[in-house]
Amino acid sequence: MTPGPDAMSEPLMATYKRLPVTFARGDGVWLWDTDGKRYLDALSGIAVCGLGHAHPAVRDALCEQAGQLIHTSNLYGIAEQERLGAMLTERAGMDRVFFANSGAEANEAAIKLARLHAHRRGVENPAILVTEGSFHGRTLATLSATGNRKVQAGFEPLVQGFVRVPYDDLDAVEIAAENRPNIVAILVEPIQGEGGIRLPADDYLPRLRDLCDREGWLLIFDEIQTGMGRTGRFFAHEHVAAIPDVITLAKGLGNGVPIGACLARGAAAEVLTPGSHGSTFGGNPLACRVGRAVLQTIDAANLVENAARQGAYLLNAFRESLRHVNGVSEIRGRGLMIGIELDRPCAELVPLALAAGLLINVTAERVIRLLPPLILEQPEADQLVRELTHLIEGFLGNA
Repeated sequence: MTPGPDAMSEPLMATYKRLPVTFARGDGVWLWDTDGKRYLDALSGIAVCGLGHAHPAVRDALCEQAGQLIHTSNLYGIAEQERLGAMLTERAGMDRVFFANSGAEANEAAIKLARLHAHRRGVENPAILVTEGSFHGRTLATLSATGNRKVQAGFEPLVQGFVRVPYDDLDAVEIAAENRPNIVAILVEPIQGEGGIRLPADDYLPRLRDLCDREGWLLIFDEIQTGMGRTGRFFAHEHVAAIPDVITLAKGLGNGVPIGACLARGAAAEVLTPGSHGSTFGGNPLACRVGRAVLQTIDAANLVENAARQGAYLLNAFRESLRHVNGVSEIRGRGLMIGIELDRPCAELVPLALAAGLLINVTAERVIRLLPPLILEQPEADQLVRELTHLIEGFLGNA
């Protein structure tokens, strides 16, 4: 196995406990390390590389745009930004979009939008309803909104103005509505990713929509991990036909090129005005040209449909292969966003999988998280099931 990057990473702040491998190249669902060993990538850079690695459409878009124009700033018109904006707003049923550089920045824009919208309606201390187990980013406001104490510890005082309730608990939302008249919006993931691939009841998002209509709140869906076809629909909320006022995107939008987006419709789309928000790099020609190539490729290759098909296959295959394995609590997911929950912490499976040439992730301590590229085909899906089943059996002592 390739030596870890520690010797050459001394100048880097220790924000990550990196695995002892460095990748040199990729092709589709495969990565090769600096020693030439091949790995099946079942994580996609944490739901980023939906088209896989070194996709020719992304490569060509990068090269062509870099040879023409990379950056001018948002002081001027940006044709590629307008083109991508038109594609995204039409796809999402939204009216306007603000481009940022990451998911955290997209959520920051949504939080600022909700607060400004409330202040203009005369609400002096607006609050946003968020949920336990959520993850919205690591900036100060987004980690304050996040429902994970571990990422907040040590960064107090946190940003005020968030009311937290359990995920998938409509009664708790109703109680909050009765007791907190300053709530102005709900920020929620249609499926919790970092929280352990948690799917809410089918009526959860539609009833949140009804409650927001009743209370005059904005409904904000964080689709940063679930969007861009990941769940077998372009947006995860399309599975239950709940229409938000604001959607945030990032990850799969750039296939590795940093880009985020905050989309809005109706009154929410008119809140941000000149001077109220901005970004030096957000929506630059390079990132937007790649985003456009990603969207076009997803459509041309029917990758949303492939995610639905391969995701259903993986769910059924894992349920069958692990059904008699003691220690497997639940297998759940939607599309190519799958969680295998064990009855014990299982972080040590990650280096074991790495040694076996498989890239996975463990989140919420006990959930093996699988986020393979949308281009996953049957042979790779079968290999993933076979090899991961073997690792889980060995880890749980069922081999």
